[in-house]
Amino acid sequence: MGQYDNISDEELISRLRGGEKGIADYLMEKYKGLVRQKARAMYLIGGDTDDLSQEGMIGLFKAVRDYQPDREASFVTFARMCIDRQLYSAIQNSNRQKHMPLNCYVSLSQEDEEAPVLDQWVENPESIIIGQESMRDLQKKISSSLSPMENKVLSYFLDGKTYVQIGEIMDKSPKSIDNALQRIRTKIREELEKYGK
Repeated sequence: MGQYDNISDEELISRLRGGEKGIADYLMEKYKGLVRQKARAMYLIGGDTDDLSQEGMIGLFKAVRDYQPDREASFVTFARMCIDRQLYSAIQNSNRQKHMPLNCYVSLSQEDEEAPVLDQWVENPESIIIGQESMRDLQKKISSSLSPMENKVLSYFLDGKTYVQIGEIMDKSPKSIDNALQRIRTKIREELEKYGK
């Protein structure tokens, strides 16, 4: 796997299109952590983490398959968008089945601060900027609706820490961390409902 470490994603995609083997597996492994991080954020809004990770990997696979190196966006930007779309669709479908439509989605990860909004690949620059400002505004509203303790729990959770690990760091029981995450989910849903109106 190390043989590709110093080569840009865009170059790798070009070589993949030329028939070189092993590149797709390398890119899937390289961005697996990004998929997990996004799946954890979406889990708070209403998905199952394992199912969402699988959906995210499907989105990543589509990015590897469909990316065009001659476009202006980088591969990682395109991959984020494909993963987001796949996760969003999965949660929409899941919630539709439960008669609880999810009207909007926001990434809760700090890493996504500069990430594209869902249709950045096809939208004009003005609508992209407006969409990113709306997402930042929603992120601020969610953050301000959470207590300082809940914000810390959310941050550790999005970093991939378990209930037990978060409890140890914050000197709290896993049960109190679980309770905090339940409150966080409720508050996020409330903010999303307001945002969708």
